[in-house]
Amino acid sequence: MIRIIAGGKKNKDWLQEACVEYEKRLRKPFDLTWQFVEESELDSKVLALDKDNYVILLDERGKILSSPELSEKMSIALESAKTIVFVIGGAFGHFSPEMQARADLVWSFSKLVFPHQICRLILAEQIYRAQEIYLGHPYHHA
Repeated sequence: MIRIIAGGKKNKDWLQEACVEYEKRLRKPFDLTWQFVEESELDSKVLALDKDNYVILLDERGKILSSPELSEKMSIALESAKTIVFVIGGAFGHFSPEMQARADLVWSFSKLVFPHQICRLILAEQIYRAQEIYLGHPYHHA
C-alpha cells in the first residue's frame, strides 16, 4: 500500500482530475491513498508513523533517482509488506531535522523547484511509472 501525506491546501480541480487519471491505472500493491494536512501538522503526522513504514520525503535537496531506481526501491519495500509513505511539504517544503532522520529516503525530482501541488501530479505519474516498470510493461521505454 502507498500513502501520500501532502502538506498545504487540497488539490485544485484541474490537478485533482490529472492525478485521478494516474490513480485509476494503479493496481495493488501500487494503489494509493491521499491525506491532506496543514503544513504545521506534517511533523507530528510523520513522526507518529509506524516504524515499519518506508518513509520517503520529497525535498529539493534529496537524492535524485531514475525511474527504474525508484521502482526498485518501492518494489523492495512493497514486497516486504511495508507501507510506503511519501511526504510532500507545503509551499515552503522544508522538513525538520527530526523528519529527515525518520525518513528512509529523501528524494528530489530534479534540481528544479516545483510548486507543491505540481509535485503531487509528478508523484502520481512516477508511482504509475514505477508500477509499469515493476510489471515489465512498455509504458517506461527508456
